[in-house]
Amino acid sequence: MLQIGLIGIGAGAAAALLFASVTSGTLLSIPLFYLAPLPIMIAGLGWSHWSALIAALAASAALSATFGGLFFFAFLTGAGVPAWWLCYLTMLARPADETIINSPVVSGVGSGAAPTPAALEWYPPGRLVVWSAVLAALVVITAVPFLGTDGDSFRAALAKSLTGVLYGDNDASGASASSGNKALVALLVVAVPLAAAVLATATNVVNLWLAGRIVKFSGRLTRPWPALADMTFPPLVALALALAVAVSFLSNLVGILAGVVAASLLMAYGVLGFAVLHAITRGISSRAFLLGGVYASVLVFGWPVLSLCMLGLAETAFGLRARAARKRGLPPPRI
Repeated sequence: MLQIGLIGIGAGAAAALLFASVTSGTLLSIPLFYLAPLPIMIAGLGWSHWSALIAALAASAALSATFGGLFFFAFLTGAGVPAWWLCYLTMLARPADETIINSPVVSGVGSGAAPTPAALEWYPPGRLVVWSAVLAALVVITAVPFLGTDGDSFRAALAKSLTGVLYGDNDASGASASSGNKALVALLVVAVPLAAAVLATATNVVNLWLAGRIVKFSGRLTRPWPALADMTFPPLVALALALAVAVSFLSNLVGILAGVVAASLLMAYGVLGFAVLHAITRGISSRAFLLGGVYASVLVFGWPVLSLCMLGLAETAFGLRARAARKRGLPPPRI
């Protein structure tokens, strides 16, 4: 228990330093800021989810003591609790429903031998991606009331903040009053909450993947590495996405919040799209070049991820991986 606590405190210190780097205002601080949950996830996957919880609380307390109580709330809700919860879910396991009967050929015992428990069934990676999206949406939704408690006040406060960031404190006769600038600010008022949800979802997924690879390399990862290309989503996720998209057309605060949920879930389907792409390109000679080009285009331009989102939705509707497997005479992906 002492080791778990010490690891948690050390991971919390590292996470607090990464999170606080954003106060420097340098370009390097931006990627460091988004990597703040990584030490917490490493502690959670490598030692215990209790270590991750201690790390989240220690980092929040350190930031609060240094920068004030707002940093405590921002880190705990934006990075600490999501990182801890994802670690907790990742390491959940239960005995599989089936049992394996000892084979006389393998074990040398008779067919009447008692069955042994099958391998553990670990929390599915597809559900972890969905949880990453849900947590990202909750983080953005939690921040919305700080700008306004209704749609008009939220949009007005966000527009004022964006105008100040882009054009400074110009008055109505300055550059901020031009029609082009107003149109840009109006566009950003709509796009910023959605982009924040997408970025938060991607941050959760990437940090969890990085933490898993690091802990696996160190030899401390107790769960087997999942077949990410075969991940699936629960059927209700598509229904939730459709409902969120429909409600997002409302002009009030409910519509804004629904748009945040829709953006997060759509990004989750983008991750599923990557999994589908990995699965259906198996056996293709130019697979490495194709996958490398897709990843590079998404990292450089961003918008090509929409194609992956559509691919993930198409997989849900038509079962593209199963169709590709049948054409090659391979077993379909495990559900």
